[in-house]
Amino acid sequence: MERHLSEQEIIRRQKLQQLQDLGINPYPPETFPVNVTAKDIKQNYERDKLNYKDVSIAGRIMSIRDMGKAAFAVIQDATEKIQLYIKRDDISPTEDKTLYDIVWKKLIDIGDIIGVKGYVFTTKTGEISIHVLELKLLAKSLRPLPVVKVDESGKAHDAVTDPEFRYRQRYVDLIINPHVKDIFIKRSKIIQSIRNYFNEKGFLEVETPILQPIPGGATARPFVTHHNALDIPLYLRIANELYLKRLIVGGFDGVYEFAKNFRNEGIDRTHNPEFTGLEIYVAYKDYEWMMQFTETMIEKVVTDLYDTTVLEVEGKKIDFKAPFKRITMVDAIKEKTGVDISNASEDDLRMLCKKHHIEIDDTMGKGKLIDELFSNLCEKELIQPTFVMDYPIETSPLTKKHRSKPGFVERFELYINGQEIANAYTELNDPIDQYHRFEEQVKLKQKGDDEAMYMDYDFIRALEYGMPPTAGLGVGIDRLTMLLTNQHSIQEVILFPQMRPEKFVEFEKETTH
Repeated sequence: MERHLSEQEIIRRQKLQQLQDLGINPYPPETFPVNVTAKDIKQNYERDKLNYKDVSIAGRIMSIRDMGKAAFAVIQDATEKIQLYIKRDDISPTEDKTLYDIVWKKLIDIGDIIGVKGYVFTTKTGEISIHVLELKLLAKSLRPLPVVKVDESGKAHDAVTDPEFRYRQRYVDLIINPHVKDIFIKRSKIIQSIRNYFNEKGFLEVETPILQPIPGGATARPFVTHHNALDIPLYLRIANELYLKRLIVGGFDGVYEFAKNFRNEGIDRTHNPEFTGLEIYVAYKDYEWMMQFTETMIEKVVTDLYDTTVLEVEGKKIDFKAPFKRITMVDAIKEKTGVDISNASEDDLRMLCKKHHIEIDDTMGKGKLIDELFSNLCEKELIQPTFVMDYPIETSPLTKKHRSKPGFVERFELYINGQEIANAYTELNDPIDQYHRFEEQVKLKQKGDDEAMYMDYDFIRALEYGMPPTAGLGVGIDRLTMLLTNQHSIQEVILFPQMRPEKFVEFEKETTH
């Protein structure tokens, strides 16, 4: 039983059959020789016209304007759109006009992918175009694209904005919304800029396991799977921290990894169960050094991307020029509440939370209460790049105790536009202290905290061989990309964000033709 086809889909399948009847393969196997891009032509033709007398380009048809014995069309390649001028006698130079009168005028549709050869010229209206001398169908489109109208000023009307459609059918989103492709080009440039910065400093890019026997390096609920041959449970990594620190123990001075991480948590505008994290660990450094390293890196990335350090993000001008502001978590809370919580008891903190209408529960200790105060009162107001330093020891089980502040650790988070972008520590390298911290995490897990860490005996063993003083940094690449491309949702910067499975009822009943 065939699935229900729309009228347009039926017509396109009929055209497909007609092409085949004419001996034209709608999906030819041979390569098409491309020697130029639309962007290259538009940028360079006026300066160097002699180089564009024999061009060969391929792309998707985005519009067709029939003028009888000639036609204008617009194709879009990977770089941009460009206009084609197609004349009947040029592409059908003999008495047989089938290629133009039948194939081009009747059987080619918007959405089809074609290759053309010809020369570049400028129309009477001043538009750089390609005068087509040869035309070949490279792929027939059997589904019509959503219609997006573009006026003379280049403004799009009836643009497809439905997130459900755009995220599920990202391939269509990329075709009809050119700005979307630009986001992912910028994402790639951000990663490349960071990679270049690290490599120039002499740090080594490495790969660590995604399937782990113990999910460590963060407090999060993991995804669990089963390895049949070993008959053991395995976890998709929630972080790569503990493996990278094992490499510091092994003698590397600086290692980093762009890692796919997986956390079995909710989905919202800043969270996706699968995300990209960057982590770097550098021996013989501390979190003060890492702050300078981080602000220099961020400034470089922004400058590489935009050739300026000042960006407008969600209507706010943000300056990424180093150095960034620094403030302790205690001072940030004091600025908002007027209360110095440095030596506050748990009861004092509970009263302060209730005074500011912050929802808390009986399981929360001092560290969590301080974190709730900061998250609810301070976070959203940190618009300019700001390092928030010195966190409660209870919320940082992998971090070295502060050298001068009891109850706190040497940790910072970088906040920009009200969001955490990076997290860094002076790493805990005392194996006995680390063992006791893990024990506290295990107790939390036994109490029902499914995000608490597991005991990792092998990591303790590694530390017992000796890990040098080390600074570590984690950066959320998705959130950094959101910030630097001015996007409000993480789904906008992940090509294929996680969604509830779609029911393909129409395909389940289809007999493939």
